[in-house]
Amino acid sequence: MVLKIFFPKCCNTADSGLLVGRWVPGQDSAVVLAVIHYPFIPGQVKKYLSQIRDQTQVDLTVLGSWSKPKDGQEGMDSFLKDLSTIFPHSRWLQLSRESGKRAFTCRVVQNNGTPPADQEGDEKVIFIHYDQRKVMLSQLHPIQEKSSEKGSSELRVVFQTVAQSQPLFFLDRYDEGPLKLTHWQSEGREASIIVELLKQASVPLCVVLTWLVSVWQWLCSFRCLHTWPVQFISSKLSTCVQSGYRTDHFQTVFSTKRATTHIEFMRKANIFVSFLLDVALGLLLISWLYRENRISQLANTLVPVADHVAKELQELLEWLMGAPAGLKMNRALDEVLGRFFLYHIHLWISYIRLMSPFIEMILWYVGLSACLGLTFALSVLSDIVALLTFHIYCFYVYGARLYCLKIYGLSSLWRLFRGKKWNVLRQRVDSCSYDLDQLFIGTLLFTILLFLLPTTALYYLVFTLLRLVVVMFQGLIHLSVDFINSFPLFAMGLRVCRPYRLAEGVKFRVLSEEPGAPLHLMMEINPLKFSSVLQGYRTPTYSCYPRDSWAALCKKLFVGELIYPWRQKSTKTD
Repeated sequence: MVLKIFFPKCCNTADSGLLVGRWVPGQDSAVVLAVIHYPFIPGQVKKYLSQIRDQTQVDLTVLGSWSKPKDGQEGMDSFLKDLSTIFPHSRWLQLSRESGKRAFTCRVVQNNGTPPADQEGDEKVIFIHYDQRKVMLSQLHPIQEKSSEKGSSELRVVFQTVAQSQPLFFLDRYDEGPLKLTHWQSEGREASIIVELLKQASVPLCVVLTWLVSVWQWLCSFRCLHTWPVQFISSKLSTCVQSGYRTDHFQTVFSTKRATTHIEFMRKANIFVSFLLDVALGLLLISWLYRENRISQLANTLVPVADHVAKELQELLEWLMGAPAGLKMNRALDEVLGRFFLYHIHLWISYIRLMSPFIEMILWYVGLSACLGLTFALSVLSDIVALLTFHIYCFYVYGARLYCLKIYGLSSLWRLFRGKKWNVLRQRVDSCSYDLDQLFIGTLLFTILLFLLPTTALYYLVFTLLRLVVVMFQGLIHLSVDFINSFPLFAMGLRVCRPYRLAEGVKFRVLSEEPGAPLHLMMEINPLKFSSVLQGYRTPTYSCYPRDSWAALCKKLFVGELIYPWRQKSTKTD
């Protein structure tokens, strides 16, 4: 038999007294939590332990005695040994440490003071030293119900025992009460007055903020805001999506309900820290924009850039209406498409000239949105880019729809040549017999569509490349917004500053190994890897744009399906 004693390293230098802890059920192990110093009254010790049991629901008891001889304390070992009759248990641990030695001895006796019959005092003992503070604050094994302890591992029960014994550590009465204890909190609580005041003030503040969020949700629930035009436009604007996303964040963070699990607490903390970082970056952006009149400079630059883009598109269309790259185009269709797109460019230039006097004022008020966070400013920037490139989007839609109709028309007529047709009900290709008139009309239409396809495909290719440039720019903006929203900054800070809070496992290191003496090990906590922190504690996020595979994207480009860059809600990640 091997008896394992988990001993806190903060009690190595404690004065003589009683060992308070717990015997691990179903295991030949004991967990020492504190040392009660001499002098004490046994009745007060029993009363104190019963109070701790009621608060922690942990079966704490007196495991034995701890002896560290000092001058004037002769006979302390025999006195502490006699206390085994007052605190009866199946076994009584007698730990003693001599001054100047690192290791200490252990003797296990029955409750009547005699060693076990089968061991005769030679039971092998292993001391496992641990850091109480790190074990209690780590989340290697979350606290579970007491009924599940039978199937739990020994190490899991040890972590649960230390974590559930918080009142024993935090309700420290070293200077006030009649009992003097030694544990990691003996020198005072690990908190400042400012932190305690903030904790007390956070409850009414969260109630007020939760009420404000509920009022905002009530305003957004009006029926007029859920009509088809308003709902469609709001779903396409990145600013509206980001505001809804932040509303969900505020509802989670400002909730007065306490986080029940460690992952829920970490996500709340990550959301709160990311929001503070977002606001700080937004304030820095505001200070940069409103310094040295940069808003006016940006407005004066924006209008010429829009005019330049429109003129470049006009020259591109004029080049396409000729003989682009020596290609022979269908002149009639080329003239129609070129004039159609040129008319839209003239409309766009007129729109820019009409809005140019108000652009500076619009940018001035838009810049104030950065006080809500950098993500709002980036979302507004994405919407401005979408509005300024709306003509490119229109060109792309026209070209894609025309190209898509011709592709599907050619594919349908090609099935006609082979005596096939598409069965809509069964979603498959079936055989079919056609008349001579149908074959003649199909051949004529197929020839016309085939010879008009190169002209349409060229316009579609040019406008698709322009659209992809805009989509890539908006995609970078959306990726930046999602990175700020979902990056687990709080978890990464814990991983760097306090890695034991995010534990993955434990390892043991030999402290002392002497013949004839118990083996002393040191239990150390292994922190999580950075990749595990990023995957396990990310906050829920939305995708920047539909994340198709490369094969699906190429298929969409080939058949002429539309590519939308706007942010859409996706499934939330764990």
